Amino acid sequence: METQNTLRKTVGGTERTSSAAVLRRLWPFIKPLIGAVVLAVATMGIVAATEAGIPALLKPLLDHGFGEHGSNSAKWFVPVAVIGLALVRGLAQYASGYLLAYVSNRILLQLRLEMFERMIHTSASFFQRETASTVINAIVFEVNQILNVLMGVMVTLVRDSLTVIFLLGYLFYLNWRLTLIVAVILPGIGWLVSKINRRLRRLNREHQTLTNELSYIVEETVGGYKVVKVHNGEKYEIDRFTAMSKRLKGYAMRMSISGGLAQPLTQFLASIALAIVITIAVVQSASDQTTVGGFVAFVTSMLLVISPLKHLIDVNQPLQRGMTAAELIFGLIDEPAEPQGGERSLCNARGDIEFREVSFTYGEVDRPTLASISFKVQPGEMVALAGPSGSGKTTLVNLLPRFFDPTGGAILVDGVPIPEYDLHDLRSQMAMVSQDVVLFNDTIAANVAYGHEPDRARVEAALRAANLMDAVSAMPAGLDTLVGGNGMRLSGGQRQRLAIARAIYKDAPILILDEATSALDSESERHVQAALETLMKGRTTLVIAHRLSTIERADRILVLEAGQIAEQGSHEELLRKGGLYAHLHRIQYQQQTA
Repeated sequence: METQNTLRKTVGGTERTSSAAVLRRLWPFIKPLIGAVVLAVATMGIVAATEAGIPALLKPLLDHGFGEHGSNSAKWFVPVAVIGLALVRGLAQYASGYLLAYVSNRILLQLRLEMFERMIHTSASFFQRETASTVINAIVFEVNQILNVLMGVMVTLVRDSLTVIFLLGYLFYLNWRLTLIVAVILPGIGWLVSKINRRLRRLNREHQTLTNELSYIVEETVGGYKVVKVHNGEKYEIDRFTAMSKRLKGYAMRMSISGGLAQPLTQFLASIALAIVITIAVVQSASDQTTVGGFVAFVTSMLLVISPLKHLIDVNQPLQRGMTAAELIFGLIDEPAEPQGGERSLCNARGDIEFREVSFTYGEVDRPTLASISFKVQPGEMVALAGPSGSGKTTLVNLLPRFFDPTGGAILVDGVPIPEYDLHDLRSQMAMVSQDVVLFNDTIAANVAYGHEPDRARVEAALRAANLMDAVSAMPAGLDTLVGGNGMRLSGGQRQRLAIARAIYKDAPILILDEATSALDSESERHVQAALETLMKGRTTLVIAHRLSTIERADRILVLEAGQIAEQGSHEELLRKGGLYAHLHRIQYQQQTA
């Protein structure tokens, strides 16, 4: 799905994310912790050095420690040295594990915080473009892939690389001729890994896209469970989920096949090298060019080097998953933040609003959503927006708090273009109640005073004005009642009134009401309408209403059609004109009396 791939930005200016590019992006997070990183690398170096110490102890033991003429010092020194090596290795492993866990968890925390902060501050178009499942996946799950890279992959790359270097150095010291055979095998393994690498990267990208799509199916099914059940859509959703899961399984198997090829092929190449080494060592022993201890130490070192080499090759698959996750994570971090406006402060707006030749177009759509809209709203005036669906009413009010910026014209508040105001100051002067009520899984008091510490007296007053205090008082926990996810424990009318109470609590000079009474029954609507009329006195109010009966007392009604103002005037004036408003009013009246 195109929308779910939008976050997959480039990192470091290249289409495919390389390890170096990810490291460059991670460097600002690593830099403050560089001391711990260096110490962790040093302790991993100690672990790697002890790996080469084991075969180094075998040589003197086999050459001088056995038989009647064996050296007493070798007999006692080697066992004590083995114990000492194990102790040093254990302490170094523990220290490196702790230090890397500390570093990676600090980086994980910082990445999560930056991603969430950027998501909070990004523009409204981002939330229209991306699905919730994609964003959740990036912030909660994909960032753990980076953690795995830091804790697992980087440990393997550093520790096992050092182990290979120490062991190869010891092998050259023991017998450089035999070591050359091992060195010839390594480029072949590297070439093999690079070929597998490319395929794994592509499979990981496609696997991640399918994972996002699977999450989206679950998200849609959970959110629309009532529609699913009423329309007997269980089989359709199960089939849809099963088909996507099978595709995901197919990609997972292809990834396992590609990633699994590296290990057996590497072991096969290593076995060829071992066979050649044994053959040459037997020939050398015949001419006294090597000893039993030297040969055993060499073979032991060679066998020991195979394990870290295998780890280095096995690290490819999680590394590719980490690179794919990095694209998603840094794509979100690189998402442009919405403009914060100018430096002009706005502490107490009069509520004077002007739209001056305002036009707006979504994306690359040919026909503008709004075209040359011009009107003024005086302080304290109630202006209603009416018109058929798709005429641009909601888009128009969304321009006022700068959820979007107009593509043409200007919007002024108190005679100043709104981009000149500090964005937070501008929005602090507005309260908004939408037909799509959003409540948070918190207490009633916290929802009413959202964004601030609740003043319980003000909360009660707001609830009373919204005709909800009696219902809240009847609840066991009162103001401390948890409303559940998006207010699921409240009725539709209670949710709408709670959103209205939030607007009342904010006490802003500019009100935006988008179908604010749409979910209320007739009795509740009557009480809330009265509360809203009291609230709107002295405040500038923009009201969107499909039910024209709720805006009859508006000072002025703007009737929109196809993104333009078709007519405007009071309720009585528009009825007398017999235009679009009169037509819509007549249709609704007939529906109510039918």
